[in-house]
Amino acid sequence: MVKNPRKVAIAAALALALSACGGKDQAQQGGGMPPPEVGVVKVNPGDVPLQKDLVGRLAAFRSADVRARVPGVLQRRVYAEGSDVKAGQVLFLIDPAPLQAEVGQAQASLASAQANYANSKAAADRARRLAPDKFVSQSDLDNALAAERSAGASVKQAEAALANARINLGYATVTAPISGRANQQQVTEGALVGQGTATLLTTVDQIDQLYVNFSLSVTELEQVRRAQSAAANSMVTVILPDGTPYEHPGKLDFSGDVVDPTTGAIALRALIPNPEKNLLPGTFVTLQATLGIQPNAYLVPQTGVQRDAKSAFVLVVGSDGNVARKDIRADRQQGGNWVVTQGLSPNDQVIVSGVQRAQPGSPAKASPADAADKPAAGKPAAGAAPQAQPAKAAGEQPAKKAAGQEPANKD
Repeated sequence: MVKNPRKVAIAAALALALSACGGKDQAQQGGGMPPPEVGVVKVNPGDVPLQKDLVGRLAAFRSADVRARVPGVLQRRVYAEGSDVKAGQVLFLIDPAPLQAEVGQAQASLASAQANYANSKAAADRARRLAPDKFVSQSDLDNALAAERSAGASVKQAEAALANARINLGYATVTAPISGRANQQQVTEGALVGQGTATLLTTVDQIDQLYVNFSLSVTELEQVRRAQSAAANSMVTVILPDGTPYEHPGKLDFSGDVVDPTTGAIALRALIPNPEKNLLPGTFVTLQATLGIQPNAYLVPQTGVQRDAKSAFVLVVGSDGNVARKDIRADRQQGGNWVVTQGLSPNDQVIVSGVQRAQPGSPAKASPADAADKPAAGKPAAGAAPQAQPAKAAGEQPAKKAAGQEPANKD
């Protein structure tokens, strides 16, 4: 059957018109792009510990030199090198024979002086009795009294010489001045010591607590002083070589008041308990110092902080759903966060993932930043491609929130 050419042409034109209208409707429906989805963290101000990672050097709490205080020949070392000793414990013996002879000589001198004093006193007593009756002249009386006084002074001088000889004899037994760990001996047995100068025999270090010496710049110290007005105590923790913190934290106990002209820094010192004596003096250590509390500060993940030639800034999702830039003052890094002291407001939704998709002035869909999108402490992921947020398994516990941070609620 032959179709009518006119009817075929009309049907084709009608189909083409309907197709064009449908395509126009689809273009109108799908022409606009949906706003990008970004991960945000809601931040609020709070008291942030002022923490600093520093390098210091351990030093003994007390260190005493053990020296030969009298001349003589070193006879024997009594202690075991590297062992712990008590105050007053015998460490070395010096030949006492010459010193004992000096003690004997001083005793003989004292006896002689005492005999002279007895004779002078008897003569003076006799002159005193005879003087009232004018049996002795005034001159003889004065001479007798002067001889008595001179003899008495000679006795005191001899007593002092004997005491000094006995002290020197006591120095022949060299004892520990403090309790601590005794080091290697510096001279061997048979050596002549104490001639002219006090010969160093060994040292004793008290290490049941240690000093750790470190330094801060003047700017950092001023920041610490402001923070310490809000906190009474400071804490210094030694980080062991394996990265674990030492179990006994210490306290800051000294701050210098003179700036080193070569470094522009000020010396500080902390006291660290060391009951097990695992830490040793002279060791360079890494420190984590909590030197006060910084009030009204924000903790912002490192992935949310950007910088340009103007300043550091963050992108936030406002209440109207649009992205806005906020210039901030980021004082320092702490863990995986920046400590921000200016530029933010309470409950700001800071974009921490999908930053590349967000443009100031454009809308964005804010979703709570998942823990999987956040970088590990000290490993910022700025510039990394955004990751899809995985669904949480049933019964999975939510990750802990950082101080001053909480995931924003979904719209």
